[in-house]
Amino acid sequence: MFFSSIADAFPQALNRLYRTRDAMQQRGEFVLDLVSGNVNRSGIVFPESLLRNALDKAVPAATIYQPDSFGQPVAREAVSEYYHQARIDLPPERILLSPGTSISYLYCFKLLAEGGDEILCPSPSYPLFETIAQLCNVRLIPYLLREEQSWAIDLDYLESQLTTRTRAIVLISPHNPTGAVANEAQLGSLAEVAARHRLAIIADEVFSEFLFGLDELPRPAQTQAPLVFTLNGFSKMLALPGLKLGWIGVSGEPVLVQKSMRTLEMLSDTFLPVNELVQFAVPHLLRTAPPFMAEYRNKVAGCRELAVEALSQARNLTLVPPVGGFYAAVHWSGPERDEEQLLVDLLQECQILAHPGYFYEICGTHIVMTFVEQPEVLSKALRALVEFADR
Repeated sequence: MFFSSIADAFPQALNRLYRTRDAMQQRGEFVLDLVSGNVNRSGIVFPESLLRNALDKAVPAATIYQPDSFGQPVAREAVSEYYHQARIDLPPERILLSPGTSISYLYCFKLLAEGGDEILCPSPSYPLFETIAQLCNVRLIPYLLREEQSWAIDLDYLESQLTTRTRAIVLISPHNPTGAVANEAQLGSLAEVAARHRLAIIADEVFSEFLFGLDELPRPAQTQAPLVFTLNGFSKMLALPGLKLGWIGVSGEPVLVQKSMRTLEMLSDTFLPVNELVQFAVPHLLRTAPPFMAEYRNKVAGCRELAVEALSQARNLTLVPPVGGFYAAVHWSGPERDEEQLLVDLLQECQILAHPGYFYEICGTHIVMTFVEQPEVLSKALRALVEFADR
């Protein structure tokens, strides 16, 4: 039977770390997953009463199917108001709803690049992008975040990676998995590069609500970049990954924005993939969510403090404290170890599943982990991790 090249490109077997995890679980052993970004598993859940009420209010409007390729106007107006409160100008006509950020990336890649074209992506980077790039027949070209500079963008290196086939720059801020947040100076320089070379910026802001020591998030949409696609959604923001609701906000030069919206409309109209009931629930969800969001942010910040305090005491671990998001890339500074074996040993000895840095193209030996967990569980796991590292 014939299969496409995609079928051969994707891994056909689990790596050793996950084979070890599966074997432990089959034996009935407990494994603490410090990899997943699903905060529901750590006890952070959007209030059921608010969700039920929002969906109940949405039922009458969703009963008769009248789709809009951009997404229902009432939902886009609510998202626009969310940005207006943050002093970001994203009117409803420049917002397109999607069933999550992964699809938003696919839309942007398809909009901006032909087969064989290049999109710059940060390194370290989340493995998801490689899969989406393969599906779009696009080449990902890395630009470096420098750990010794608190994971700042190496702008000189970034510009050296540009070619005549470069079409866009992906920016993830707050960054997964390092927790870095690009400051205004970096974004201004990035916008200058984008303007000089006529490139789009794809700004992934899914962790925008989770900042540590910052009052607000610096955003590419506030720069002079010629074209910016701002991506976000309810998965992380409201701890509602199961609703599958995201969006793309488009800003920049009017002619470029207009052409982008026309093409995005066609892409979305091909599938009409966003749940109508969820769309009509958006205004009520955003209107009633702020008290929950405040509590949620405080819980995440508390977990981050626990992690930074504990990990800073380890002799063989060093950490650039995360400025945003749910994740940390912890550098192993002890005796030289095989990175994968280190993580397998951590799993077998401490029942902790974390990722090796090479999953994210991080140079040197690293332990990549989420710090969002129930505090008592996290504290116990961090103690075990520090003891393991010091041994």
